[in-house]
Order: sequence, then structure tokens, then C-alpha cells
Amino acid sequence: MTQARSSEGSSRGGGVLAILLLAYIFNFIDRQIIGVLAIPIKAELQLSDTQLSLMGGIAFALFYSGIAIPVAWLADRKTRINIIAFSVALWSLFTALCGLAQNFWHLFLARMGVGIGEAGGVAPSYALISDFFPREKRARALAFFSLGIPIGSALGVFFGGWIASNLDWRSAFIIVGLAGLPVALIVKLGIKEPVRGGLDTVDAQASPPAPPFARVFRTLAATPSFWLLSLGAASGSILGYGLIFWLPSFFKRSFGLELMEVSWFYGSIVLVGGVIGTWLGGWFADRAGKTGPRVYALIPAICFLIAAPVFAMGLFAPSLTIAWVLFVVGQALALAWLGPVINAVQHIVPPNMRATASASFLFINNLIGIGFGIFFLGFMSDAMTAAHGDDALKYSILYGLGFYLLSSALYFIASGRLKKDWHAAAA
Repeated sequence: MTQARSSEGSSRGGGVLAILLLAYIFNFIDRQIIGVLAIPIKAELQLSDTQLSLMGGIAFALFYSGIAIPVAWLADRKTRINIIAFSVALWSLFTALCGLAQNFWHLFLARMGVGIGEAGGVAPSYALISDFFPREKRARALAFFSLGIPIGSALGVFFGGWIASNLDWRSAFIIVGLAGLPVALIVKLGIKEPVRGGLDTVDAQASPPAPPFARVFRTLAATPSFWLLSLGAASGSILGYGLIFWLPSFFKRSFGLELMEVSWFYGSIVLVGGVIGTWLGGWFADRAGKTGPRVYALIPAICFLIAAPVFAMGLFAPSLTIAWVLFVVGQALALAWLGPVINAVQHIVPPNMRATASASFLFINNLIGIGFGIFFLGFMSDAMTAAHGDDALKYSILYGLGFYLLSSALYFIASGRLKKDWHAAAA
């Protein structure tokens, strides 16, 4: 009976996963297009690196991270499809509004709106995917969904740079934002809400009602691996989000690339390295995960430990070709954590807590990663400009690579704890 439900869920899950991936691609197109557009925005609006970092980081992160938890709490109780579809429409409209901004504060508020919209997209999708795929396939399914990060980021860089070069940065926001509206309709009409926890329980007809948020919070607070995984992800995301925002500017300042050249050069790095790393991380986690839960933390621990020196070599590469190879390898290593860690978070709580637990994980990850990471690199760049000139951003990124080492240490610690929390949740 359970095996039959598993097979049926997986067969239906393929189409659902494709639709959710499409929505996630637009999530990251709209989120990361600001990185390549920061170049013409800075020139027209006369902004400092610190202002750019506030607009690209804090403006988005505050509302994205904070609102995601109550929205996910609602998703544990109501139809997740409606929440995701509404969110796609909302963030798309606010992305288009970014194109109407006349000054720093207009753009700051519009980016806050994008964050509000995207707050309802990811955590409900994680929980939804877990109801379409059995445990032994979830890391790959979640890794496939997470391909929206490199694909969306790359397309944001490609299309943002191309439209801005041929029209202007305002048109890039408007065109990309409006293109996301049909996706909301596809989500609404193309997915049917599954049984919540149907692939995790013997009785697929009913699952326990979602508990009060206070109980979810107590469960997470008493689960050490949740905090280690969340803080490990946040430390890695300080550089992850910081790099996706600032590397386009780095390639212009340190390598002398023009906007269109930046969009192709960096976009290809994000696409090739990100897709390879994200998929292989999930694939390997499903295979190696049979040996025990600790693997889900060991994979990112090892990858981040290697990623730091690889990125450092890329910053000082003697040619664009060598830089491209090093950044591709670094990008792959830096995104390999997605499938294993997201899957682990799904398994340290019961099915009726998954959306809220995922949102709590994302709150920590994104508030620190987006909010602090983008600001940190921009602030450090401004602070070191007098000493390093156009290379200030290079040294800001170099010093920031220490966060990858911190992330690796946290994941190594989590690997020793995950088995106990995994079994405690299943009991």
C-alpha cells in the first residue's frame, strides 16, 4: 500500500516539480537581476556601494525573511497552491515597479515589495514537494527544485544585462517582472493539492492537524541540528548572496568587462557551475544517505572547505579563461549544500510542521545571508577603496571567504548530531 502510494506520488510529482521549478526560476530572476543592473543603476542614481548593498540586501531580506514564517504557518493549514500562485503574482508586479523608481528610496521600497511577494513561494514549495516524493527520492527532488537558483540567477544576469544594454535598466525590470505573471496562473491551474504527509504515514487519508506555532518553535528550539544546519547555511549564504550581487561589479572593475560581457561571462559561470553542483549534491545525498543521516551535513562541510581557496584563486586569476574555470568549480561547490540540507530540515520535524520549519530555516538563512552578506561586501569595499582603489571589491570578497570556512565547521559539528535528531523526530 505504502509502496503503491509512493510510486503514484512520484509519477504525478514530475509535472508538479516542473511547474514549481518554473516559478522558482522566476523567483531568482527577479531576486538576482539587481546584481547586474547595479552597474547602470549606480551610474544613473549616483549611489555608493553601501547604498547598493542596502537596496539589494536589507530592503529585500527584512520582509522576505520575517513574513515567510507566518505565511508558512498558514501554508501548514491552508491550500499551499493558492499561496504560491498569489506570491508569484505579487513579486512579479513589484519587480516591474522597480523600473519606475526615480531615486534610492523608490527602489528600496519596491525591493521590499519583491521580498514580501517571494516570502510565500519557497517554504510551501518545499513542503509540497515532500508530499509528492518518497523519502528515498526527496533530496534529488529538492535539488531539482533548487536548480531554480542557478538557472534563475543566470537568466537574471543574461536578460538583465542584455535588455539594459539594448534598452535600459528600467525596461529590464518591467519586462522581466511582467513575464512572471502567467507563471502564477500556471501554478494555480496546473497543480492539485496532495494529501499532507501522505507518503510518510500508513494512513494516507488523514494526517494530524498542524500544531500551534509555539509548539513548532519549541520543537525547533530543542533540536540542535536545526540550528547548526540553519547557521551553517546562513554563513555560506553570506558569501553566496554577496557574490551573486557583487561579482558582476567585480568583473567590470577588476577585469574591465563591459555590461554585456559581464552578463555572458558571469551568467555562464552561475548556470554551468550552479546546475552541476546543485544536482550532484542532491544525487550524491540520496545515494550516500542510505548509510546514515550524517551524510547530509558532511557533503556541504567538505564542499565549503574546498570552495574557499578555489574562489580565492579565481579572484587573482591571471586570465579570464582561468578565472572562468575556477569560478565554475567554486560555484558548483558552493551550491552543493542545497539538496542535502533542505532534505535534512524536512526530516527533523513531522510532516505537519514542514512548511513552518522550512520558513524558520529560511528566515535564519536569508536574513543573515541576504541582509548581512550583500551589505558586508559593499561596506567593506567602500571602506577599502582608499587603500585598494578599483581592487577594493576584490579584497572585500577575499576576506569574506572566511564565512565559507565557518559554514564548513558548523556542518561538521551538525554531522555528529543529525542522526539523533533525525530519529527523535521520527519517533
